[in-house]
Amino acid sequence: MRILHTMLRVGDLDKSIAFYTQVLGMTLWRQQEYAKGEFTLAFLGYGVEAENPALELTYNWGKHQYDLGNGFGHIAINVDDVYQAVDRAKKQGAKVIREAGPMSAGTTIVGFLADPDGYEIELLSKKF
Repeated sequence: MRILHTMLRVGDLDKSIAFYTQVLGMTLWRQQEYAKGEFTLAFLGYGVEAENPALELTYNWGKHQYDLGNGFGHIAINVDDVYQAVDRAKKQGAKVIREAGPMSAGTTIVGFLADPDGYEIELLSKKF
């Protein structure tokens, strides 16, 4: 067994795809419109889809905003250098929620971004 994907509902699919591909370096693996259901799905990720979990972006036609609720935390992405990744994201216009630096309860370097819909993305340099 393996995790296949995590799904997020987004208000502007093109803007979200640009964020995840240009700011976070993901690849758009596939995208499909479902006219009967009036929604579009886009699957993105790193590496090869058959071997890695995907991020599924769901755009429900005509729905441009969602209440994020208080149960969702964040998506964590491992990067080589959090300081460089946050700086690069800032230069591309990404919203930085927390600058890169040591986490409050430890030494792991973290930084937080917000995607176009407000979902939080944690960048961390933890080595596995």
